[in-house]
Amino acid sequence: MTDVMADRSAVGPDPEVTPGAASGPRPAPPTQRQARRRGQLAAWAFLAPFMVSFVLFVIWPLVHGVFLSLTDQSLTGSGGSFIGLQNYSEALSDAVMWRSIGNTVWFTVLTTVPLVLIALIMALLVNTGLPGQWLWRLSFFMPFLLASTVISQIWVWIFNPEIGAANEILSAVGLEPIAWLQTANVDLISIAIATIWWTVGFNFLLYLAALQNIPTLQYEAAAVDGAGPWRQLFSITLPQLGPVTGVILILQMLASLKLFDQAYQMMNGNSSESSRPIVQYIFEAGFVGYRFGYASAISYIFFVLIVLVGIAQMIVLRRRKEDS
Repeated sequence: MTDVMADRSAVGPDPEVTPGAASGPRPAPPTQRQARRRGQLAAWAFLAPFMVSFVLFVIWPLVHGVFLSLTDQSLTGSGGSFIGLQNYSEALSDAVMWRSIGNTVWFTVLTTVPLVLIALIMALLVNTGLPGQWLWRLSFFMPFLLASTVISQIWVWIFNPEIGAANEILSAVGLEPIAWLQTANVDLISIAIATIWWTVGFNFLLYLAALQNIPTLQYEAAAVDGAGPWRQLFSITLPQLGPVTGVILILQMLASLKLFDQAYQMMNGNSSESSRPIVQYIFEAGFVGYRFGYASAISYIFFVLIVLVGIAQMIVLRRRKEDS
């Protein structure tokens, strides 16, 4: 034992081992610029699939549609010659196109106001604490989950002039039955009624969420000051719902202006001049009349009108917000 210790003392103390010394010198940490560049590359890597899809399915169709609107391209593959603004000139003088735009605007008026008021009333009723709230919420929102084909078929049967429930209700109150989907100027109202029943649940859900975010302290303070339910409604609830109402108006107007599915399905593709929306007229011009170029021109005229309506609505809402 003594000999071993003597040998070790002769050799000298063990060399100090530094952790990581065997792996060589450490690499220098990345600079702030390099770290930022790596973060940007990672961000672009995540965004690349979306950007490629956006360019392929949004930007390119928009650009190609503008080009088609300046040609006499046909669905059959013939044509394609550059004709300038002839399609736009023809569309602006097309009485059927303007009648279709008028039908779409009238449908938007018929649906937007009721969809705001009915959804607000439904949300207020549920928010008051009615028993069985889950059932009310489910029944109000369930139609929105159904497909347009299902909704159309349901209301075609309801509006059936012979056995439909709509005429049964009219007969019960002493009114004459109506051929709802076969009578001019009534068919579009029928489509509007079906659309209101179908989509009011989404607006109801938005209003209900906004109502539940209003602090209860405001109502308690108003009650202490002697404000009744109606005073609280007009002084607290409705002002607090102003931003949500603006969002609902914008979403509803854009959705109503794109009317096609339920109108085409309920009318079995044979819409009259009083019920044909502009999107259906674009479809008929392109896929029935085989005039792709002309249909593209109509779609871009309608697109410009939608943009103008959106800008006007944003200006009005901004001014109201500034005034308040």
